[in-house]
Amino acid sequence: MTHQSTGMDDWPMPSPPEAKPLVSDAPLESNQHKKRWSGSVPSRRSSYYADQRHERRSRPNSGASQRDPFLGRDANAPPVPLLRQISSAEDPYALGPVKGGPEADDFSNRAVDDVVPTALPMFDHSISRQSGVADLEAKPSDTSLSQPAYTARKPEEYLPKQDHQGPPPQSRWWTELCTVSHLIFFAIWGTLARLGMQWITFYPGAPIVTPVIWANMAGSFVLGFLAEDKHLFSSYWIAPGTTEKTTTERWSNDSTDFDKLAKAETGKIKKTIPLYVGIATGFCGSFTSFSSFARDMFGALANNLPTPINHVYDSTTRVTNASSASRNAGYSFNALFAVIISTLALSLGGVIVGAHTAQLLEPWTPRISTRIIRQFVDSAIVAVAWLCWLGAILLAIFPPDRPSGPSSRGDRSNETWRGTVLFAIVFAPLGCLLRHYASVRLNPLVHSFPLGTFAVNMFGTAIEGMLYDFQQVGLGSAGLVGGGLVGCQVLQGMQDGFCGCLTTVSTWVAEINGMRKRHGYVYALSSIVGALCLVIVIMGSVRWTVGWQSAVCDRGYPDKYVT
Repeated sequence: MTHQSTGMDDWPMPSPPEAKPLVSDAPLESNQHKKRWSGSVPSRRSSYYADQRHERRSRPNSGASQRDPFLGRDANAPPVPLLRQISSAEDPYALGPVKGGPEADDFSNRAVDDVVPTALPMFDHSISRQSGVADLEAKPSDTSLSQPAYTARKPEEYLPKQDHQGPPPQSRWWTELCTVSHLIFFAIWGTLARLGMQWITFYPGAPIVTPVIWANMAGSFVLGFLAEDKHLFSSYWIAPGTTEKTTTERWSNDSTDFDKLAKAETGKIKKTIPLYVGIATGFCGSFTSFSSFARDMFGALANNLPTPINHVYDSTTRVTNASSASRNAGYSFNALFAVIISTLALSLGGVIVGAHTAQLLEPWTPRISTRIIRQFVDSAIVAVAWLCWLGAILLAIFPPDRPSGPSSRGDRSNETWRGTVLFAIVFAPLGCLLRHYASVRLNPLVHSFPLGTFAVNMFGTAIEGMLYDFQQVGLGSAGLVGGGLVGCQVLQGMQDGFCGCLTTVSTWVAEINGMRKRHGYVYALSSIVGALCLVIVIMGSVRWTVGWQSAVCDRGYPDKYVT
């Protein structure tokens, strides 16, 4: 051996130990007559040092020798050459023959051979040594490699896999038809529920004089219940007959991360169910109204908020629910903040209490069968929804309370059907459908700001303000207030139906409750400030210049005054 290191020329190099196969009874496919190469260079280096220290171990002479890297070796022994000082051509432990150098023999790890007589195979025997590293990477034999590394996996992958992936999907056109039909049907019922709630909560001595606030709270409560519920529509993601309640309960009842993942996963599935979309978007969204809330904000600011008659007056004094005494301008700001805070607090509270109610009733909540929903409910709603809408249109054209029949030319002052509910039902599905598709298209654009809900709320508020102005000013060549009785009824129907269903408070507060705090505050303040600016510009420009006159039709605020 040729070595240029000082003081090591005369040090003899021992002959390499005899190579031993790692597995004697498991021959390789293509190299059965050869021995295997050693596993790694560090293992052969340890074997080399162990061979040098054989029968030379002695007690260290001093404490300094204990820090010697070759602990236990005789202090007078010649230094062991380092592998980095040996040229590659003279390295007896190279992985293979070196071009231009002597052919090296196979070596095995002596330390391993002395301890483990028969070692497990390091590689798959179906792969030859000549196949190279590329083949080993392309054909791993370890089953643990079938899963990605821990850091490479997503949290969703740790959720337990469901054996049942839900019912088979339906055709796209049928699902879309069912969704539209559910929206039409439940928009009509949501509008009727809102008008009925406003009527029964507007009475003498009412502690809160804005009746739409109770409709907003009730609709938010229903939406919070549906969003938190895990059983009504669970047949879409849990196999029939399964007794488990949630997928996360199999892991940990206290794992909030898995609860959020499971809630988000089931929420995506719910949004594909036409019945759920109809109740959540159609009924709850139409039961609540953001445009009416914005109208009440301006009414409180301008001292034009309709209030029930609370006191008894003599017969010579004509007092209506629109009559308000003059007050200091500072009280207008108090009234404005009272409307904003009470509406936002009660609506947010409705969402939260609805979610808590769903958790409370979880053990007793039934599971609706997918077969019942698809074969009976969806098919029935498709037929009934369009018939209800068509019937409302026909009743608006030919009201049954017209004097002397539909062909009569007499007085129409006693026609109450069209102004009370019919025109609202006619325009309600249009606003609901526009809100649904605007949210579907625009909400995914900005994840931290639901652009679709914000856009329809602002647009509906602007339309509400214009219609409210038209209802109280002279229109047409005759200058009739609101265009006459029928014109006033149509304008009121568009406010209650189209604008009431186009805008929503339930979805708005549910989105605020589900967002991060900073994003939620930005979204809430942007909606309130934007709506307030719109009604001040649109309604205030008419109220403080031309002035408003009394409407000639019923606007949903009955006197209910009993003498």
